[in-house]
Amino acid sequence: MSLSSIIYKFSLYIHTLKFLRTEQFKYRILRKLFRPVVSERISEVKTLSWVYDKGEVFNQSLLGPFKVRYLNVVADINAPTSWNNPQFEKLWLYNLHYFDDLNAVDNALRTDWHVALVQRWIAENPPVAGNGWEPYPLSLRLVNWVKWFNRTGQTDPQIIASIAQQAQALSQQLEYHILGNHLFANGKALVFVGAFLQGKEAEQWLKLGLDILNREIPEQFLADGGHFELSPMYHCILLWDLLELIQLAELAKLPQLEAVVSGWREVAVRALHWLSVMIHPDGEVSFFNDSAMGIAASPQQIFQFAADLGLSHTTQQQPLTTLTTSGYSRLQQGANTVLFDHAAVGPDYLPGHAHADTLSIEWSIGLQRVLVNSGTSIYGVSQERLRQRQTAAHNTVIVDQQDSSEVWSGFRVARRAYAQLLDGKTLEQRCMVKASHNGYQRLKGKVSHIRQVELSASELVIEDELTGQWQQAQAMFHLHPDVIVQQQGSQVRLRLPDGQQLLVVTAGTVQVAKTTWHPGFGQTVATHKVIVPFHAAKQRVCFQILQDQ
Repeated sequence: MSLSSIIYKFSLYIHTLKFLRTEQFKYRILRKLFRPVVSERISEVKTLSWVYDKGEVFNQSLLGPFKVRYLNVVADINAPTSWNNPQFEKLWLYNLHYFDDLNAVDNALRTDWHVALVQRWIAENPPVAGNGWEPYPLSLRLVNWVKWFNRTGQTDPQIIASIAQQAQALSQQLEYHILGNHLFANGKALVFVGAFLQGKEAEQWLKLGLDILNREIPEQFLADGGHFELSPMYHCILLWDLLELIQLAELAKLPQLEAVVSGWREVAVRALHWLSVMIHPDGEVSFFNDSAMGIAASPQQIFQFAADLGLSHTTQQQPLTTLTTSGYSRLQQGANTVLFDHAAVGPDYLPGHAHADTLSIEWSIGLQRVLVNSGTSIYGVSQERLRQRQTAAHNTVIVDQQDSSEVWSGFRVARRAYAQLLDGKTLEQRCMVKASHNGYQRLKGKVSHIRQVELSASELVIEDELTGQWQQAQAMFHLHPDVIVQQQGSQVRLRLPDGQQLLVVTAGTVQVAKTTWHPGFGQTVATHKVIVPFHAAKQRVCFQILQDQ
């Protein structure tokens, strides 16, 4: 490795680590020094009798007694080594340990398979070794097992003992080294177990879980309702978690839960409004930061669950809605809907799910997506994971082949862009939002990017300005795979599935290149992108909706 590479790597670490909280450093050290200890034998533990009957929203993942499908990858799990098989990615193995199928669609048809698989897990995953005993899969599995046990009339004391063992292990390795959605999941799991089992230890888990949630909910759900990691997908995950906690409070009727549930409901209402702003007209999430379909409950399932709990939210959209705290705007005119990201990459101490997508946009005409960010199909530390996080994979401007935020490794960000909302208003039959970011100020030329998005019923206009010195810059516009691109000389036309045609108008040149879209994990769909190189500091790109077909 060259000296310049060593210096650059050192810079990445310094600019990543300087944002971490003291407790993150502390708990990383403690995790290295101490291993959780669980009781080898659990004395008889009794359970409370409430039945959690809300579920059946997730797709079936257990295809047979020994066959599963996670992240669009099907595999056999017929050996004890299957639980930690190194040929599969870490996230796939985590999903194997979640046991989501216990509460998936038509789960009652697979109860015998479920009982056998739970018993297999207990026999083949001794404490506290392997992926299944790490705190995040522990948290998700505990909730799934607790919801499943009473609903299906299970009585096996071995399963109860295992739940208690797993709660012991979780309580000793809470994810304060990560924080964010991981710590929230830890708290939720301890609350579920504490409300399910009886006894002094269960009461301690309930208190510990509530202490975590009482700390994290006010921080993680922002004033405008958005989850602070600023990913629509993770917003759905955490909002669903919150709704399940509200449901638990109604079912268990424990005074500890009844004392806090009204506050949870208020947060949920704000979060529902945020979600209604951030979805496309097709009803699915937008792709900012780590987002994909099929991981969380769908927005419509979330809205229905909330309605069942008596929670309502505002659904009528205005021509311009700005989520000021989280940093997103929704523009609507006629059949057009544009979502504009003028947000931070996430909380400074937790940008793991951030993409370098500042000032990117997504656009739908009616139910048809037109401009899409590239999405997320993979985690880990591969080159493809990095590519999907980089600026060039999003509908924004890349300067001198650098990213607006220094995304690196699988979940790290060094120097990052900070955005500022400059203006936003509704004019006669059009609306406009203007914002800037300083992510390119770290470059030698001290570049700032200013973007104005203006929308009417007949056109989308993007005006970009770059201040400072730069050698080359391009505006990227990634097309949904259903959009057909036709280039004749300098003219580029787009054709939607319904025959609607759009014309790309700009003073400079326009290029068309192949790329890929990733609507779900394990999914790669071929598509195209329109690239508009900068020939001056200011550039205007107009997508005109043609009336004469």
